[in-house]
Amino acid sequence: MMIDYVAYLVLAAIVILFFTSAIRILREYERGVVFTLGRFTGVKGPGLIILIPFVQQMVRVDLRVVVQAIPPQDVISRDNVSVKVNAVLYFRIVDAERAIIKVEDFMAATSQLAQTTLRSVLGKHELDEMLAERDRLNSDIQEILDQQTDAWGIKVTNVEIKDIDLNENMVRAIAKQAEAERLRRAKVINAEGEQQAAEKLVEAGKMLAAEPQAMQLRYFAALHDIAGERSSTVVFPLPVDLLAHFQRPRGEAK
Repeated sequence: MMIDYVAYLVLAAIVILFFTSAIRILREYERGVVFTLGRFTGVKGPGLIILIPFVQQMVRVDLRVVVQAIPPQDVISRDNVSVKVNAVLYFRIVDAERAIIKVEDFMAATSQLAQTTLRSVLGKHELDEMLAERDRLNSDIQEILDQQTDAWGIKVTNVEIKDIDLNENMVRAIAKQAEAERLRRAKVINAEGEQQAAEKLVEAGKMLAAEPQAMQLRYFAALHDIAGERSSTVVFPLPVDLLAHFQRPRGEAK
């Protein structure tokens, strides 16, 4: 009788072990790459998966977007400026079979590839382009990574450059350059203003010369402005044309 109980217990343990090894439950964002006696037999999931114990093995694959920080990289730009750049990589698995079979560790492989691509792409651009055209550089890096990881069943969705660190000497040099650029723009704007003012004065002079009555009205307006100011000093404008009557003709003897 005791032997029968032991046999039942052993049989129950074997059944429990069988179901424990055979039953797998995969979430909605998971897939299972199944191998039968070492050979790939398919991708299953999500839901309830039944395997043959000791004959079939399954590798779980997460299909959600992975956010991976790219460690700071020392980059020398095309104009020979040394900078330290770090970025963030966003990717996801679109083919679980290739992600497991084609590459040993897709996480490490993608990380190393992102680091080398970041150095290679940024090294082809000058410092000003790195600082001002990040969107275009992000797009270029993402496109290159997406092409190279396609064989692994990985889709690179986005790459974002986070920080570009410069040494103090370069920061001071950039500040001086920005200050010089602002001064140049101020001088150009001032010169353009003087040019426009001169052009308007020339146009006004031509209009007043064509109509003497307009010049007389401007003369009266100036007198009105002077009379309206509370000042002990009165400046009386004298028309320049009146001085012509007092000038001596050139041919007249002294």
